Amino acid sequence: MAMSETEMMLKGYGLTTAEMFYRMPDHIHVINSFVWQDYDQAPDHKRLFEFIEFWQNEIDGPLHSVRFAHRKMISPGEWRNVVGEFTFH
Repeated sequence: MAMSETEMMLKGYGLTTAEMFYRMPDHIHVINSFVWQDYDQAPDHKRLFEFIEFWQNEIDGPLHSVRFAHRKMISPGEWRNVVGEFTFH
């Protein structure tokens, strides 16, 4: 059974975005890009590496490079100590 996005975030998953640069199969000197997003866990990035492995095995365009970023969607909020309070009319 698939987890909801909220359940995944509570279990430590965050949004991983990867930009993959690959060479066109018919025009090897042309580099194109593809953007992929999924919820994944850092630092292992299991789903990202599974997708890269799938790409290498099933897609004709060879990968040139991959850039990715990971952001946890639920994180501890910022807390600050407030000493005084001002009221304006």
